[in-house]
Amino acid sequence: MIEARAHRRGFYFKFQISNLKFHFAPLYLSVFMAMLLSACGYHVGGTASQLPPGLKVIAVPALQNDTPRYRIEQGMTEAVVHEFIARTKYRIVSSADSADAVLHGEITSFEAIPVVFDTTPATTPNSTTVPAVNTTTARATTMLVSVHMRVSLEERDTKKVLYKNDNYLFREPYEISTDPSRFFDEQGPALERMSRDFASRLVSYVLENF
Repeated sequence: MIEARAHRRGFYFKFQISNLKFHFAPLYLSVFMAMLLSACGYHVGGTASQLPPGLKVIAVPALQNDTPRYRIEQGMTEAVVHEFIARTKYRIVSSADSADAVLHGEITSFEAIPVVFDTTPATTPNSTTVPAVNTTTARATTMLVSVHMRVSLEERDTKKVLYKNDNYLFREPYEISTDPSRFFDEQGPALERMSRDFASRLVSYVLENF
């Protein structure tokens, strides 16, 4: 069941499945729904590469991290390398010295914000009181992750640009079951999952010159 209720400051939306209730902040609801709708349209693997046929070796040096998020570039670089190896026949190296082309990436921003909140009241068996919805105290159950970066692929010898995007955006919602402040612990499985999704989409865009 979905309800829309008016407050002095606008509307909030309540979503209920069985005995579980979730509250969507009004601004985040529109962003969250847009992401769900747009996610159906992004490119996936299996399409033909638009890169030059003579390309054999691609260098993927470590991504540059311009954000305060410590060491996030390590997992994301590893995920990009693994994605190229798994989906293409290119030989992937870390140094540009022996490569035909070099992939450069610079992470310019990283943000994870809560967009869905569990407002199920904590009640005792004899309690029938339902507290008012309060997103400042409700537990976040879904985080919206946004990564901005500059990325380019260029031929090593000629410097010809094969792919370039100075405003590449990865954005995806992720369900969580832990404290949001620990959601992206550098060794956490959530960061690994995000890195894999990020790499899959980025490699698709590079291969298809999207």
